Amino acid sequence: MNIKLNTLKEELTLHLREKILPFWMSRMVDNEQGGFYGWADNNGKIIKNASKGAVMNTRILWTFSAAYSMFQDKKYLDMAKRSFQYIVDHFIDKKYGGIYWMLDYQGNPQQSKKQIYAEAFAIYSFSEYFKASGNKAALELSKKIFNLIEKHSFDQDQNGYFEAFDRNWKILDDLRLSSKDINEKKTMNTHLHILEAYTKLLSAMHDDLVKTKLVNLIDLFINRFINPVNSHLIMFFDEYWNPRSNKFSYGHDIETSWLLTEAAEETRSELLIEECRLYSIKMVETILKNGTASDGSIYNEVKEDNMLDDDRHWWPQAEGMVGFMNAYQHTGDEIYVEAVFKLWDFIKKYMMHPELGEWYFRVNNRYEPAPDEEFAGPWKGPYHNGRMCMELIRRIAELHKGKE
Repeated sequence: MNIKLNTLKEELTLHLREKILPFWMSRMVDNEQGGFYGWADNNGKIIKNASKGAVMNTRILWTFSAAYSMFQDKKYLDMAKRSFQYIVDHFIDKKYGGIYWMLDYQGNPQQSKKQIYAEAFAIYSFSEYFKASGNKAALELSKKIFNLIEKHSFDQDQNGYFEAFDRNWKILDDLRLSSKDINEKKTMNTHLHILEAYTKLLSAMHDDLVKTKLVNLIDLFINRFINPVNSHLIMFFDEYWNPRSNKFSYGHDIETSWLLTEAAEETRSELLIEECRLYSIKMVETILKNGTASDGSIYNEVKEDNMLDDDRHWWPQAEGMVGFMNAYQHTGDEIYVEAVFKLWDFIKKYMMHPELGEWYFRVNNRYEPAPDEEFAGPWKGPYHNGRMCMELIRRIAELHKGKE
């Protein structure tokens, strides 16, 4: 097992440093308009006049900040600095605070709404950049956006967070994160990434209010979002916490399984850590039983009509690698580490572009890449697969250290 884990660690390191990160450094840097290009197609062709999204840009900042912290390679810090400066110069709303949802290719606000999902990613990336660089302005921005979320988005009456606001923080009628979502005031997806952001902010600085809010988010996942009957996440609620959806997402389930334990560990509460560990393992057990194909890959979701979407999107595969490894670390059960190896074999065979190295957005049940999806774009940055590589490199190192 040690030999297989060492081999995996070496492969992930090479893949991250020779394929994923170089793609973003060599192809996606916009030397004409600043920052990074907004779109590349499945052949890696850059669309120079594509809009630039907050989610992609904050994820780029997070990835290169984390890569610098792990490898201490100056070129990663240079990319992080470039990303941070572009976000500060163009995405930050200097008048009302927070970050814009979308810019045009020249860096002008195109959609000025404040989608809390993106605001959370700003906190996540600024906090990681502060940890990597020591830049105090980044931490101050994290705290400012945290305060804006708590002031405008937090539901003082019913708990939880509302989804979306206009530029000056008036709640929108259309709250949807994307066109495929249900227009409801509270969603699991946004709460998950607020949880992720507050975990990172607490790791960057000790703050009692951040900790209190993080504990509250953990409690919401345990008591609202995780369905006690089937261990899947409930995706949509109205403002009074009435469930508004029957669909579930295998990728979000397994991503939550490890982000929840990470959040609990950051609180330093042994009781909370143990409680989240039990929920996490149950969720991963369910994924292995119901959401994993015979080839080791993870299906996308089960829709409202109870029909399986058996496409394999890139991000559930990445999150599956971390979720399975997290379950192995918490249980020692080798069924989970074997799931990691099997999933990695699938990723190498079918998710990676043979020349470019980055991953396809999705492949179908015949392993054919979707021709019209973004290879890089508003939803697809180096974050899911880049983070997966770094998480497993770190976790394998911890496993070996624990056996010394």
